[in-house]
Amino acid sequence: MELSKETFEHEVIKSDKPVIVDYWASWCGPCKMIAPVFEKLSQQMPHVKFAKVNVDDHTELAHEQGVMGIPCLIIYKNGEEVTRIPGYQPEEQLKQKINSALSN
Repeated sequence: MELSKETFEHEVIKSDKPVIVDYWASWCGPCKMIAPVFEKLSQQMPHVKFAKVNVDDHTELAHEQGVMGIPCLIIYKNGEEVTRIPGYQPEEQLKQKINSALSN
């Protein structure tokens, strides 16, 4: 799911389940590396909503969320940021960080 400034509040802030947002750009090498991992985890974790924000297309939204570097995954729960995971992460490490953040 690709988010925009118009859909962010409905899909993330008002979501009834946790949301992981991948802030990325098409020119970013590590973003391309994490994309298949993000996709795979989205299929393994149906209790979590996975979404993406292209920072080039939605610069204002990325700035509002305090994204300074990409890739940057931000986990939101009950409309609040729980944690952020900067940079590329291998699948198992990323899954562990997500589970840890959501168990709190």
